[in-house]
Amino acid sequence: MKIFYIYTALVTKGGADRVLTEKANWLAEHGYEVGIVTDTQMGRPPVFPLSSKVNLINLDIDFAKEYGHPFLMRIFLYYQLMKNYKKRMKEVLNAEKPDIVITTMGRDMDFLTDIYQGVIIGEAHTTKHFLRNFHLLEERGFPFKQIAWYWRRKMDKKARKMSGIVLLTKEDAESWKKTSQTYVIPNSLPFEPEESSILQNKTAIAVGRYNNAKGYEYLIEAWKIVHEKHPEWIINIFGSGEQKDHVKHLIEKSALQDTIFTHEPTDDIMTQYLNSSICVVSSRYEGFSMVILESMICGVPVVSFDCPHGPRNIIKNGEDSILVEYLNTQALADNICYLIENPEIRKEMGEKAKRNIKRYSRENVMKQWTELFNHLLHAEQPAASESSK
Repeated sequence: MKIFYIYTALVTKGGADRVLTEKANWLAEHGYEVGIVTDTQMGRPPVFPLSSKVNLINLDIDFAKEYGHPFLMRIFLYYQLMKNYKKRMKEVLNAEKPDIVITTMGRDMDFLTDIYQGVIIGEAHTTKHFLRNFHLLEERGFPFKQIAWYWRRKMDKKARKMSGIVLLTKEDAESWKKTSQTYVIPNSLPFEPEESSILQNKTAIAVGRYNNAKGYEYLIEAWKIVHEKHPEWIINIFGSGEQKDHVKHLIEKSALQDTIFTHEPTDDIMTQYLNSSICVVSSRYEGFSMVILESMICGVPVVSFDCPHGPRNIIKNGEDSILVEYLNTQALADNICYLIENPEIRKEMGEKAKRNIKRYSRENVMKQWTELFNHLLHAEQPAASESSK
């Protein structure tokens, strides 16, 4: 079976890049022919190790060329780039003839069902409302709100033509059910260390890109309360992104630069979890939250906003980690302090976290994917036979 993924570029030390790389590697190592087609890799190596058995095809369209121009010029350049993208993608799919194409719901959705007639699976790494950052257009008011409405409507129209869409949570599947056939398959654990954190270091951790989604301003506000009660504790933030300078400014403005430390992404994030005692997730929204999985498999309990949608699907509240009211920074701070002040409860939650989270093992999750591939291929065969008569 030949499976091709379509993705923008494997250049970010983030959850989607890691998840896609690990799935492609697993499939390739288990006898599948696997390819990943990127549009803007531009000669850069994949940020996570990619199996030599995976065929990485770089179209090198460079969509960055559209930026830095007036609005009308940007529209013109975008459509020129998309025209080239569609042409190059069609050439690749016609030459490779994959059995299944998996789109990560990017700009290729605009034309994929027009150029490829086989099994197409949509794979969403965030919730429907936040896909392709249409919500950021809507926040800019007229006429951007109308533009976002047009693109959302177009996305739904294209999704109806796909074989199905795989979502990370049941809640997100509900938002797609009137548009397409949906399936729920969570992300899997990226690593499974035998050891666990001893949970004795006076150190907390937060991980994720510096962007609007991660809500770092709420973390800073909450940590100011924590710092007043427990000045000996620190928190390390690992990430990169467009709002890093803004986050550092907020930290300095709050006079917390001696207790909140920012770091670039690391190739060994597992060690950082193992050296931490609490993980904090202050996100406005999550597709699923790889951070929670990573933290819990290292035996580190999490304090997270009950944001849409992932945390509530992963955390067993009060048993292996803690969910708090959405965007309630006082509650976030209070529950961080609760774990700081109750080391035995912290230890008990950490042990249960490591045990409970193993339900997301790679073998369990990839079994669901391979069963879906077989199901959709068999479902397509009668239709294919009819069309060939």
